[in-house]
Amino acid sequence: GLVGFPNAGKSTFLAAVSGAKPKIADYPFTTLHPNLGIARIDDDEMLIADIPGLIEGAHEGVGLGDRFLRHVERCAVLLHLVDGTEEDVAGRYKAIRKELKLYSKTLAAKHEIVVLNKVDALLPEEVEEKAKALQKAARRKPLLMSGVARTGTKEVLRKLLPYVLDLRQQRDESAIKGFDDNDE
Repeated sequence: GLVGFPNAGKSTFLAAVSGAKPKIADYPFTTLHPNLGIARIDDDEMLIADIPGLIEGAHEGVGLGDRFLRHVERCAVLLHLVDGTEEDVAGRYKAIRKELKLYSKTLAAKHEIVVLNKVDALLPEEVEEKAKALQKAARRKPLLMSGVARTGTKEVLRKLLPYVLDLRQQRDESAIKGFDDNDE
């Protein structure tokens, strides 16, 4: 599931990697309901959920955030998009992480892939500076992407795919274990 502040580029990413046609506009809360799309990479496909943007206080229901966080709970992996044009990318990242933790420790413990988005709107030195700041905050190297320019989107999907395949395998093994040969 895609998480981030409003206008982080979540709907643009979904449209870039799937056949989904979410409403995209340059104002907060364009997305009011989750949008789903099937992304294909190599010979596999995965369902991606575009969750409406979260804001500070979301865990308490600000901006309908508690409703949105309930949708995020159903997601297997979090794809955390951070708008690279924001002044304080580390602060934006930490604010969303705080909301996830305050809402649910289980939600905060989900695997997360961090993406610095909108890198096409930045100078190379700005990309480097913001990627370093985000890496320090997230304690992992962020992927670099532009949903609008569709650069880095395949790399993001390739990073996401192993987690999706692993979760599918776990689900399938669980279903097999639940099958009793004596039930025939």
